[in-house]
Formats: sequence, structure tokens, C-alpha cells
Amino acid sequence: MKRTAQFLALAGFVAAIGLAGVITARADDKTLLNVSYDPTRELYQQYDDAFAKHWAAAHPGDNLTLQVSNGGSGSQAQAVIDGLGADVVTLGAKSDIDAIAAKGLLDANWESKFPHKSLPYTSTIVFLVRHGNPKGIHDWPDLIKDGIEVVAPNPKTSSGARWAYLGAWAWAAKQYNGDESKIKDYIKTLYSHVPVLDSGARGSTVTFTQKGIGDVELAWENDAQLAIGEFGADQLEIVYPPQSIQAEPPVAVVDKNVDAHGTRALATEFINYLYSPEGQTIIAENHSRPIYPDLVTDKKLLDAFPKVNLVTIDDPIFGGWAKAQPYHFGNGGIFDQIYQPAK
Repeated sequence: MKRTAQFLALAGFVAAIGLAGVITARADDKTLLNVSYDPTRELYQQYDDAFAKHWAAAHPGDNLTLQVSNGGSGSQAQAVIDGLGADVVTLGAKSDIDAIAAKGLLDANWESKFPHKSLPYTSTIVFLVRHGNPKGIHDWPDLIKDGIEVVAPNPKTSSGARWAYLGAWAWAAKQYNGDESKIKDYIKTLYSHVPVLDSGARGSTVTFTQKGIGDVELAWENDAQLAIGEFGADQLEIVYPPQSIQAEPPVAVVDKNVDAHGTRALATEFINYLYSPEGQTIIAENHSRPIYPDLVTDKKLLDAFPKVNLVTIDDPIFGGWAKAQPYHFGNGGIFDQIYQPAK
């Protein structure tokens, strides 16, 4: 099922909360707030409808309201830390949920609470280019050719931007045999081709597609697919580089908030249902890679995910998020050292 008609309409409402599904009955009023990252708007619109029916079948007396807030993953994590009352967080990178856990809002061992390290799906970073790929962009070194303008969000606020940066770093690490000075030079040159950093991934997709800026966008795979569904394959196409990054968007219950709201059972089931056949199928329909593909009820959906050589965050060149987040994206980290905004 494609849900592309609302792509641009939704894109302007960064971090806005909206009702995703409501079932009304006579007994308990229950509200759940899911604080999520930018490119999940269509996914959770469809998923919330399905989950509301699932919950109603088991709890026919409940009056259920599901809400979702979308924005750049790092910004969303900070909003929860600052008091946004999320019952669940479905963010773009482990480091963002770790930041919430560090403030005591959820268990430090949150990854162990749900299957597969609390990852109901994965994704990757692709190159979204104009139809016909007029600039001949096929791999990471092509991004720094003369005259190439790259669209990407800000790694300080967007998880998609961090995954894109790490994908570029992984390519350069292999290309230059781990020579960090050469890797940094490549990353610095790459970001000199980025004229503006949007705060979130969806904002970058709008910049590339609606505003017509740039020759290539470093995009979440699902956002690139949605853009093609919206604008057509006669306008845009996806390039899969030979090597990219395995993006891992995790999920968690925010313990402190669900205990205050009395929503722990609801929040836990909301996440568990993502691992069900219906949840995994909805994930595939929305162009993310289900963690349990065997559960997807329409196997044809899986044909849309080509095999790509993917480096993970646990590769020795990164050493996991606990090392990579401060080293690359913390205050004074590599990104701060190499990035100079365009004048």
C-alpha cells in the first residue's frame, strides 16, 4: 500500500502532534504518545489504524487515542528530555534513546526489552537523484565531483544525517585504508558540497524534491521510495551505492512517563505489535526492511529491497554508538571540526 499523497502536506508539520487513530467506547480513556523521527509519518499513520483495531478487539471497553510527534530524531530526543510526555519513542538511532535513558527517563537496559535489540526493522542510506542520473552519481566519490550539490540534513539534529555521515566515513575508511587524515579530508570536502543542512530528513527530501535544490540527496531508503511514489519515476530515481550503512532505528517504552500515565501495558503492546505479521507487513509496505521478513504476509513486498553491502555501527571503524556519538557528533567532535556552513 502506498501512502504518498500526503507526503508534502505532512512534511511541513515537523514535530507536530496529530491524532493517528481513535476508537471510542464507554469505559477507560487511554492515550498513547509516540515520539518518532521524521520519515515515519506514513508508517505510523497506517500502523496506528491497525493497532487501534487490534487493541479494541482485546479491550472493547477502552476509548483509545493514539498520537504521534515527528521531527529530527536528535531534536525529538531532546524534546522528551525537556518534558514532552512520550509513552514510547521510535527514534532513528540508538544514541538518541541512550540520551533519554541517561536522564533517568527509561531503563538503561532498554535494548533488551524487545526482540532483536529493540529493532523492529532496519533501513539504509541511498542516493536520490534526478531522472536519468544526469550527473552520473553512482558511488561515494562521485559526491565530491566539481559542480555536484548534495542535499543532507544536520547530523546534530537528524539521525538520518548521522547514518549518511557514517556511510560516507565507512567508504572513506576502506578507500584510504583507515588513514584518518584522508578520511577527514573526504568528509570535509563532502560537506562543502552541502549548501544547507535541514534539521530533519523529511525536510531535506522536501528541499530536494519540492524546491528542486541539489543534484543528489543522501536519503533514508523509505523516504526515497516515497518521493518516487509522489513525483514519479520520470522525475526521480534511486541509486544504491556498492557499500552503504545499515541504519538501525530502535524503539522503547519511556518508563517514567508510562508509570505516571498508567499506560505501561498499552505502550508495551504498541511496540510488541510491530513484531507481529501485520506490523512487519506494514513496515515493508512503507519501504523499511522488516526484521522478520518471514512474517511478511505479502512476500512480493520484499522484492523492493535489493541486497547491498552494509557496514554496521558495531564495525571496528565505529566501535558502537557509545564511542561513535561523542567522537563524531558530540560538541567539538569530528563533525564540528570539519563543517563550515556555506556563506
